[in-house]
Amino acid sequence: MFALVVRFDLRDDAAATEFDRLTSETLPLIETHEPGTLVYATHRVENEPLARVFYEVYRDREAFESHEHQPHVVRFHADKEQCVASVRVEFLEPSATKGPHISR
Repeated sequence: MFALVVRFDLRDDAAATEFDRLTSETLPLIETHEPGTLVYATHRVENEPLARVFYEVYRDREAFESHEHQPHVVRFHADKEQCVASVRVEFLEPSATKGPHISR
């Protein structure tokens, strides 16, 4: 299992609207074309209207690398740049877990 959390801080309300549009356009393509992407959850942050957090879980590092090279993800990364003020990526190491068994 390979997981990460990404926090995006967006420039302004217009950027947040565009970022959300890009996300909603990209998510169905991830669901359809990426069997190694196990969880791709996007969140708004309570009381921070310009913040978004993505929680991503992949079968393994190779599935993550495959995700990063998909045309829809490459397009998302390019198009989101106009919206983002800052980004923070944290790669996670598995620890105690509750949920479906996923081999490490």
